[in-house]
Amino acid sequence: MDVRQVVVDHVLFVVADVDACRRLYTAALAPLGYGELAVQEDCVAYGPEDLDDFIICRGEPVTTAAHVAFSADGRDAVDAFFAAAVANGATVRGAPGVWTQYSERYYAAFVNDLHQNNVEAVWHAPEPVADAPRRPGVP
Repeated sequence: MDVRQVVVDHVLFVVADVDACRRLYTAALAPLGYGELAVQEDCVAYGPEDLDDFIICRGEPVTTAAHVAFSADGRDAVDAFFAAAVANGATVRGAPGVWTQYSERYYAAFVNDLHQNNVEAVWHAPEPVADAPRRPGVP
């Protein structure tokens, strides 16, 4: 398996309702090991310990139609991300499964956040995943 190198230092989404978006992202990112690192009145920063890689801030114009993919440690984390996101206001874009157009090792789930941004959790399995739903196409 290839060693992945960090390409983007951080991502910031501008949101209309920071409280509603905070509920969604805090719940959805927790199974991936990403927590709230800094909370201000208008912004919340998320990431693993000491690495604020993803930030939401209240403002205008809001970020729409963007795509961000969060790394997951396994299938259970992807599934938990998906369930938590949908339970907290996200809409289904692509249910968990193997997205075969990317690879037989690409296990992911996709949701639309409150501003229709495409938010994904992905696990790059070490071997092809044979016992999961196949998801052809682009979510």
